[in-house]
Amino acid sequence: MSKVSVLNEKLEKASEIEIPAKFSEVNSHNLYLYVKSYLASLRANTANAKTRAEVSGGGKKPWRQKGRGGARAGSTRTNVWVGGAVAFGPTNERNYEQKVNKKQKRLALEFAINEKANEGKIFIFDDLELKSGKTKDAANFIKKLGVRDALIVKNELDAQTLLAYRNLKNCYVIDASEANAYLIAVYGSVVFEKAAFESIVKED
Repeated sequence: MSKVSVLNEKLEKASEIEIPAKFSEVNSHNLYLYVKSYLASLRANTANAKTRAEVSGGGKKPWRQKGRGGARAGSTRTNVWVGGAVAFGPTNERNYEQKVNKKQKRLALEFAINEKANEGKIFIFDDLELKSGKTKDAANFIKKLGVRDALIVKNELDAQTLLAYRNLKNCYVIDASEANAYLIAVYGSVVFEKAAFESIVKED
């Protein structure tokens, strides 16, 4: 059973939180399936090519069927003609959704948290509120941690903290209810508010 340190303002260890042993028993394939589904759901699905039915023109047969020594043609809008349609082109009617059930989502989250904990990339503080709402203060906090980028997870996200972090390119701040396996896995480090981490870890 691994443990994660709870830090004070001076980045000193104040206490510890245990990560349930079952987190280390989760198969990594659950994270793979969740990430694959998550990225698929982000696809814009705007690619669309016109079929023969949608390309204007081409109603008249270009030349007679036989007798001219050339290949027969019925329309100038087939896929072999310049200005014609596209054969088997992309369509915006395609559904990219990949189903992942609730249990797998939870297992993926547990695996992602356990991996980050093993790498020493989880930081927990009693309170992450930035009452000043200043980006400078948020940047200084991240610099003090010495991390490349960070996911900030608050128990309940307040307006001032969001205001402080939203313009930092290397940070993303979310509410505990928004935490998911993809976000935890993709960021180099994860900074939790203690109450947020406890609620996520203890959730069944």
